[in-house]
Amino acid sequence: MNKVKGNIEIHSENIFPIIKKWLYSDKDIFARELVSNGCDAITKLKKLVSLGEAKVEETDYRINVYCDKKNKTLTFEDNGIGMTEDEVKKYINQVAFSSAEEFMEKFKSEGDDAIIGHFGLGFYSSFMVAKKVEINTLSYQEDAQAVKWSCEGETDYTMEESDRSQRGTAVTIYLDDNSKEYMSKYAVSAVLRKYCSFLPYPIFVEQLGEEEKEGEEKKEPTPINDTTPLWLKAPADITDEEYKAFYHKVFSDYNDPIFWIHLNVDFPFVLKGILYFPKLSHQFDSIEGQIKLYNNQVFVADNIKEIIPEFLMILKGVLDCPDLPLNVGRSFLQNDKEVQKIPTHIVKKVADKLKSLYKTERENYETYWMDIHPFVKYGCIRDENFAKQAEEYVLIKNQDDKYVALPEFLPTVEEGKEAKVYYTTNVDRQKAQLELYKEANIPVGIFDTMIDPHFIQHLEMKNQGLRFVRIDSETPDELKDEVKLSDADKDSLTKAFQRASGKEKLNVDFEALKSVHTIAAIKLDENMQRMQESNMFGMGNMDFIKDQAKLVLNTSSPVVEKILEKEKSGEAQDEICLQIYDLARLTSGMMEQKELSTFIERSQKLIEKLVNDDE
Repeated sequence: MNKVKGNIEIHSENIFPIIKKWLYSDKDIFARELVSNGCDAITKLKKLVSLGEAKVEETDYRINVYCDKKNKTLTFEDNGIGMTEDEVKKYINQVAFSSAEEFMEKFKSEGDDAIIGHFGLGFYSSFMVAKKVEINTLSYQEDAQAVKWSCEGETDYTMEESDRSQRGTAVTIYLDDNSKEYMSKYAVSAVLRKYCSFLPYPIFVEQLGEEEKEGEEKKEPTPINDTTPLWLKAPADITDEEYKAFYHKVFSDYNDPIFWIHLNVDFPFVLKGILYFPKLSHQFDSIEGQIKLYNNQVFVADNIKEIIPEFLMILKGVLDCPDLPLNVGRSFLQNDKEVQKIPTHIVKKVADKLKSLYKTERENYETYWMDIHPFVKYGCIRDENFAKQAEEYVLIKNQDDKYVALPEFLPTVEEGKEAKVYYTTNVDRQKAQLELYKEANIPVGIFDTMIDPHFIQHLEMKNQGLRFVRIDSETPDELKDEVKLSDADKDSLTKAFQRASGKEKLNVDFEALKSVHTIAAIKLDENMQRMQESNMFGMGNMDFIKDQAKLVLNTSSPVVEKILEKEKSGEAQDEICLQIYDLARLTSGMMEQKELSTFIERSQKLIEKLVNDDE
């Protein structure tokens, strides 16, 4: 076959079905696009005025949106730059020709006013909800003739002179049968509040055809947007109350945030925003935040992973980055090296904030810790760069209820050796054991939240030779003496507890604790403990976990000595052995609810017997 050249054929009659169904993922976006175009038109005019290229007396720049149920229309009107007949032909009749890009190219050396549009496709999003669209426009230029353009969703259009006398552009959408909800002021306002709450010019929404009720005072129209969002202000000019009020308004969270980080970056990219650390009511709250991404104050999407590191998704905040390379829908980011620098910078800013709080407000930092620790620990697990910067400021609470910085808490691991870190997951349940560790000056960390098993695993993987040991899985040598029981004594006690519990395979072990107050405890291998915490076996396999547990008797306890003595004399101690076994199970959390009533009933009988024996 000979080499040939040719042109790709584009059938213009197919463009509207594509726009209507596939150009944007959410048809609400047409409202965002048309309002954004209106903002661009005003910004262009202001630029020309500042350069002396246009003379304008009116400075009340605004965008009006009119909902008309009677005529089934929705109109977006601005008092911006407007268009001439030639400009309509150039910018509207040529799909994807961007007037914004042409304008920016022409005046790129004249300041940095933000132009939102980039692709020239925003206007055509109106056909997602329209059976017909009209443009009525008058240019700012002197002696300009107003123009009216109309299209019914085909490649044919009409254009004629208009009697419009007001500078600017009005886009009227004749809504199709599937989009009648946009005839309502309330529905349109909700859409615009989502996407346009912070656009730089006031947006007013009006319902046409509504009659005023007799005696009702006419209300002054109020814009649906805030034209000066907090993130564009200098941090020094913002009070704490303003930060909190903005948080409540944007995220509908009535709790105050713990603290926040105000981002204000001008190089190597422009990025402004505020990240809030929300307060969790308890550790089982759903750790799910919301970070809103804006482009020149236009809402783009929530939680875009290309910009926001995964672990930061549990925060709440706003980020505005005009430099983002967005696709035609402004909804997804392209694969861009500059974009990849943004999350790195955000991570650094967050780590710097933690460092500053730790070093200059240590007392406040400790009060924040229970709320921010899931985020910090999760960040250390998921992001190596963040871990390098932030692990120094991770706090561990010890058995004295005091916070210790992680580097101070972790023992030094000698090369080729193992260092153990003891921890508890339930202070109340293991209070007696904790007292033993405290007396022996053995530090114990409190790791009692949902993120902690994962954080422990992270620390072990990162620090070779470091091993975390739960205090109910292994007893340090410092707390034990030598067990002085013969094998026969051990066998006698084992059989006594197996018989009393009704478990022939009950695993019984022996330790001579330096404390005589502990009689017995249930212990589970550390690996099995972690499997239980992560529910690897499922709730239906608790029996398997119980079978792996062992009953450890304290041979230093006078009670154990007495039981052994009675067993040797042939006097069975089944009732007391069962009580000790169940008490150990209860303390370790291995007693089921249905077994509790039996345990309580037996306890009462033992007390009654003890009282009767004394009499």
